Amino acid sequence: MGYTRVSTLSQDAALQLDALVASGVQKRDVFADVTSGSRSAIERPGMKKLLDYAEAGDTVVVWRVDRLGRSLIDVLNTVNLLRERGINVRSISDGIDPATSTGRMMLNMLASLAEYERELIVERVNAGIAAARQSGTRFGRPASDPAVIADKLAIAKDARARGRTAEDAARLVGWSRATFYRHLGQEPTSSKSL
Repeated sequence: MGYTRVSTLSQDAALQLDALVASGVQKRDVFADVTSGSRSAIERPGMKKLLDYAEAGDTVVVWRVDRLGRSLIDVLNTVNLLRERGINVRSISDGIDPATSTGRMMLNMLASLAEYERELIVERVNAGIAAARQSGTRFGRPASDPAVIADKLAIAKDARARGRTAEDAARLVGWSRATFYRHLGQEPTSSKSL
């Protein structure tokens, strides 16, 4: 069976289909997707149908291995998913055929490159966070305006003085009971306190 993917309707999968047919795949056994690379392989309708149809021992033939995913990591995840189900993957243009020692070597190289790509992504993210912190960017919940807190605390204290429960007083200003106590500088001890 075969699999083709193009990113837009204006692109044509004829080149891929012709290559698959020339390699012995029947047209009726070709699953296709027309979708951008932003969707991972297992989210694509054609790939879902292929996964439902394929059985252990089958071989999925693609024109190029990059048709299986949007990134090297996605390609490798797709190849691993197929292999876990006992389904082989053969790429016509890339020479990837797990039935051969060269094909297995190529898959292992892909795995190494995908791991390298993952590490690079983590490094870039960490470097970006460090640079943002260095330039003054704060992460997490934004700091509250002390004047707003003081106003809300005064309203909640007044409600408590009028006999409302701490939970009701806190809810009145959009806080939880714990937040009310935190702003009071006390730990919530029991429903009797304040």
